[in-house]
Amino acid sequence: MTKSARNKGSAQSVGTKPSRSHRPAHAVVVVLAAATAFAAFKVSQSRRPSDSSASNAAAFARLSPTPAAFRPTVENDPKAPGPAPDGMVWIPGGEFSMGSTAEADSICGLPGVTRDALPVHRVYVDGFWMDATEVTNEQFERFTRATGYVTVAERTPTREEFPTAPPENLVAGSTVFTPTPGPVPLSDYFQWWRYEPGANWRHPEGPGTDLNGREKYPVVQMAYDDAVAYAKWAGKRLPTEAEFEFAARGGKTGWIYPWGNELHPAGKYMANTYQGRFPVKDDGSDGFAGLAPVAQFPPNAYGLYDLSGNVWEWCSDWYRPDYYAQLESAGGTARNPTGPDTAFDPAEPSEKKRVHRGGSFLCTDQYCTRYMVGTRGKGEGSTGSNHLGFRCVKTAAAAP
Repeated sequence: MTKSARNKGSAQSVGTKPSRSHRPAHAVVVVLAAATAFAAFKVSQSRRPSDSSASNAAAFARLSPTPAAFRPTVENDPKAPGPAPDGMVWIPGGEFSMGSTAEADSICGLPGVTRDALPVHRVYVDGFWMDATEVTNEQFERFTRATGYVTVAERTPTREEFPTAPPENLVAGSTVFTPTPGPVPLSDYFQWWRYEPGANWRHPEGPGTDLNGREKYPVVQMAYDDAVAYAKWAGKRLPTEAEFEFAARGGKTGWIYPWGNELHPAGKYMANTYQGRFPVKDDGSDGFAGLAPVAQFPPNAYGLYDLSGNVWEWCSDWYRPDYYAQLESAGGTARNPTGPDTAFDPAEPSEKKRVHRGGSFLCTDQYCTRYMVGTRGKGEGSTGSNHLGFRCVKTAAAAP
């Protein structure tokens, strides 16, 4: 949603977050990513996936183990430059093939998720430290207690920000997914997202919810500035998109997911995503109906958790769908790319968006498969939602 479309709908690509600035007259704000009400269940790694995932089998079979577009990953010396900062792991960096292939579109019921992840191109990144998990509620609470920081969702919008909005729409809050009572056309995403006054990181689904028992859950309802503020306080920064993808790949070449090319290897769930009929009910077959605590599924080869599913994560790059083509046309290997100089989303040209990575607990093969490691999300910086968080990185030189 956009600031210019505060009182009307506007299209966004799959996997993005809603814009806080869009508050229709009936207080409905939506996104094109899947989400569900919060309810956690005990993880069972050994459970067989539900039948809803079986439809992917043929699509997986059509994909080669390593598509020709991907050249081998060449890692730097894996030895860390010193002791690991608390809660972080060493990512050695190196050269790799970044992006996704058009063949991966066959996995999704709504094709097009790889269009802005093409062409696959060569990138080099220096080594860095990365948080092993998404930033949690208890970590973010320590930050707010130490600094008095107030998140974007907790601030009341002003008339100066939104001069045409009705006064009743200038209410602090954020966007929350609401399951529908029955099947609906997936072309009408207004049916499952709403703007919720009073929703923020302390009340993820609105005033009737809180953080009791959620200390180890990812902090959500994060706008870009919220994530940056926390990172600076912690002596860290947000990852670039290239750093995120290198880390997610774990030194492997061309894998579809951080753990391999099969969504449920040996019948096991490897990430917190959406099972059941979307957007009616997440049946929790993976152990969680909704958001999960961090580190409930196996880590990747670098020891990083939840790089697919659970919550979308902010990256520092501006978003442009043609950025990969720009890098490819420049030739050679892009070294430590930090994204384009300007943002542009043809679906909403007036909005300045940043890159999201990793997908969320709302992703499903019926609608959005952007938990695939090479795919991209996007979102306007002032907007959070109950499926959006972040993790931080630290350059090697800054590490103790």
